[in-house]
Amino acid sequence: MPAKPERDWLEQAQTLMLRRDLARAESLVDDGLRDHPDSFALRRILAGVRIQSGREAEGEVLLMQLLAERPEDAGTAFALARVLASQSKGAATARVLLTYFQHALPDTELAIRAIELLDDCGRKHDAAAIAALALVNASEDLRLHAYAGMLDAQLGNFPQARAHYLRAINAPSACEWHIPLGLALMQRYPNTQHPDFALLRECLARGDLSAKARSSLLFALAKAHDDTAEYARAAEYSREANALAHVATKWSRLHWQQEIEIRLNAARILEKAEPVTNFTPIFVVGLPRSGTTLVAELLARFPQVCNRGESPWLATWAERNALRDQPRRSALQSAAIAYATHMKRDDAQSSRWFIDKQPLNLRYIDLIVALFPNARIVHCRRNARDNVLSLWMQSFSDEVQGYAYDFSDIALVMNDCERLMSLWRAKYPDSIHEVSYEHLVASPSRIVADLAGQLGFTDHDIDWLSPTTSVDINSASLWQARQPIYARSVDRWKNYIQFLPELFGFPV
Repeated sequence: MPAKPERDWLEQAQTLMLRRDLARAESLVDDGLRDHPDSFALRRILAGVRIQSGREAEGEVLLMQLLAERPEDAGTAFALARVLASQSKGAATARVLLTYFQHALPDTELAIRAIELLDDCGRKHDAAAIAALALVNASEDLRLHAYAGMLDAQLGNFPQARAHYLRAINAPSACEWHIPLGLALMQRYPNTQHPDFALLRECLARGDLSAKARSSLLFALAKAHDDTAEYARAAEYSREANALAHVATKWSRLHWQQEIEIRLNAARILEKAEPVTNFTPIFVVGLPRSGTTLVAELLARFPQVCNRGESPWLATWAERNALRDQPRRSALQSAAIAYATHMKRDDAQSSRWFIDKQPLNLRYIDLIVALFPNARIVHCRRNARDNVLSLWMQSFSDEVQGYAYDFSDIALVMNDCERLMSLWRAKYPDSIHEVSYEHLVASPSRIVADLAGQLGFTDHDIDWLSPTTSVDINSASLWQARQPIYARSVDRWKNYIQFLPELFGFPV
């Protein structure tokens, strides 16, 4: 009997895959491979069937074999990269994609897909490398310059980032990409003669800006004028920026209040997971702009400490599981192992301590203690007026910070966070360590040494005053956190009190 054409096997297999009839699809592909044992396409479908059937390891092995045969095949490379990324194997994901782009013809769309995937994996160096490879053959593509600028800024390569941003600023969508804000956040302007001031005003004159883009641009102008001590202008730009952002945000005051009441009245979690071997998480919490980035960066200077930045994992798990019912021990244990895998990934196996500096994880301290009995929690505090001002003058990309555009919303969130922390301190006094921003910047070596002792770190000779050397920082503090520690932000509110009387509503 003559062999059925390969195309027929492929069409039937793809139909079954679309119907999610995986068992029949695998059986059919096996039959097809008897007719066409060397079929690359059929073997790739077989890998997909195995992955979707929950047999990721088998699918991964087959995809690796296929990629070795055809390293320039985009479908195989990206399928394997997605599998590896789903397993928190960021380093392996990067190797696959870098290898592909070293063999394949240049394709901007694929490069952007790879950059976004690696950025999500926390592999910013590798994402920047792919952006650089793509720009060799597409040097006029302004989207690539925007991505390259973002990555270089987060990596602390500010001159390179600026060069990319100055190219990208010419794109019609540059303001929608928040390029002006990116430029403003990478430096401290010495005076208003800097060319960025004229550039920002030119951007503001564009008539086709969305509310979000205009708000971002106004925040950039406010930051620039704050740098040059023009506080009245900075306050004026900030007020307009916040008015636009407040209308556009999806943050809900009612939803926040409902969530906080649930958290305040939640029953104590009775079960506890067993500690994960060779894994001690450190959660740095507090209001945003209270010093969480600085604390995380300083702690990351110790050996065997890995700073993973702001992870959404804990909040996502808590929201999916609602936390209204008592979680089972088995569920807690599975979640603890999954979180540890997410934090360890495949590039920090020698580390023991892992920092998660998502500030609003303070909502879930009871869950943290249940998941990780050995967890360390560092609560950052800052002068209320300084904290409020810093929040209000900041453009946030994450909707969870949407309260920051309105003084009354900030007051609500600040008060609720303090209510929660008072509850957690009463319940878990041995797990929570307090750090004052003002004390930290005044005496970093003493404060960090005391904190390190409380956390269980051993003594090391570390220079606390030098700029940090973090691999990447994906927050509004990306420039400040790489400067020597300074105290000029202490009592900053005094520069604005005459222009922002709302600050009188917050304690000194």
